Amino acid sequence: MNALNRFGPLVARTLIALIFVFSGFGKITGFEGTMAYIASKGLPLPELAAIGAIIVELGGGILLILGWKARWAAAAILVFTALAAFLFHNFWAMPPEQAQSQMIHFMKNISMMGGLLFVVIHGSGALSADGSDRK
Repeated sequence: MNALNRFGPLVARTLIALIFVFSGFGKITGFEGTMAYIASKGLPLPELAAIGAIIVELGGGILLILGWKARWAAAAILVFTALAAFLFHNFWAMPPEQAQSQMIHFMKNISMMGGLLFVVIHGSGALSADGSDRK
C-alpha cells in the first residue's frame, strides 16, 4: 500500500473533522452565546439544541478523526450540517448586506457535506480505530 493510500484517508478525515471539533469546543466555551444564537433563529429548546450540537460536532468530529464508527459519525455530522445550512445560513432571506457572507457559509456547508458523504459511502479507510484498513 503506498503512502497516499495509507495516510490519505486519515489526513482527509482529520481535515474534514477539524472545523467541527473546533466549533464544538467553541460552543462549550461560549455556551450562553450559542444558546442565544439558536434562540434568535426561533428554534425551540435552545439549551438542548446547543448540547446536541456539541455532541454531534465535538463527539462526531473526534470519532471521525479516530476512524471509529466513522460512517455513523459522518452521517450524523452530514445531517447536522445540512440543517445548519438551511436554518442558520439562509442567504435567500437575508438583507442584501448579509446575503453574500451567508451564501459563502451555506456553500461551505454544502461542500463539507460532500466530504462527509464520501466517508459515509466509503468508510474510514486506512489507519482507522475500527480496523477498516484490515480487510
